[in-house]
Amino acid sequence: MRAYRVAYDGRPYHGFQRQPDVDTVEGRLRSALVRLGVCERGDGLPERYAAAGRTDAGVSARAQTVAFDAPAWLSPAAFNGELPDDIRVWASADVPDGFHATHDAAERTYTYYLYAPTDTDRPGHRPVDDERWADAVDALAGPHDFHNLTADDTGTERTVDIDWTRDGQFLVVRLTAGGFCRQLVRRLVSLAATVADGSAQLSKVDRILSPESVSGPDGVPPAPPEPLVLTDVRYPDVAFSRDEDAAADARTVFEHRRANAHTTARVADHITDGL
Repeated sequence: MRAYRVAYDGRPYHGFQRQPDVDTVEGRLRSALVRLGVCERGDGLPERYAAAGRTDAGVSARAQTVAFDAPAWLSPAAFNGELPDDIRVWASADVPDGFHATHDAAERTYTYYLYAPTDTDRPGHRPVDDERWADAVDALAGPHDFHNLTADDTGTERTVDIDWTRDGQFLVVRLTAGGFCRQLVRRLVSLAATVADGSAQLSKVDRILSPESVSGPDGVPPAPPEPLVLTDVRYPDVAFSRDEDAAADARTVFEHRRANAHTTARVADHITDGL
């Protein structure tokens, strides 16, 4: 068996997991493996295939992990030869026969880039108070039953570590846990953001974390998916080897995308400043 690290821009895709009739990251991985002769045509996946997680539509990844029975020649560079540019495999590791990419993950880390201006002259954005943000994050971190922040009915008790830094107009938020319920990361960020900008009082955090169900207008919608990145998945006994050629190719691809994004932002600035 071999495990692969996969980076992708999730914005064009309807999530990671394969779905009928829509484009997904896993669907693209499977199509590449079919063309490479690693799995058969049809609906199947390679023997003992599993993935570390199921990112939502629009969510990106730096270290999504898939593992399966792979031929010795299937390097990350060979894998990339059949993948679109916005999905890049950049490292791999031989793993024991009983390895499972989902169940054997000890920790998962997500990073959210929250646009959080502290000034008041940004149309459509309330100014954010970092002290209020810190109070909300401190209340949300640690062991809790997050049943009001997910659609899941079971497995809602989690221990989440949250650390953050301010980078200009952004709050860079890193959330780590053994696993996350559906949409938990985005709802945690959303709840803390409403406290930080004054839309809600800190007491709302206690209400959301209470045993009583909260729904309707008192519920917490998820923050947008596009600023979220699956940053790391830790396997204690697995040492990934970076494929230097594949990693260099991935850096080139994403540097090009970064340049395009900067250009788009400057154009938007130009239009906004003239209105």
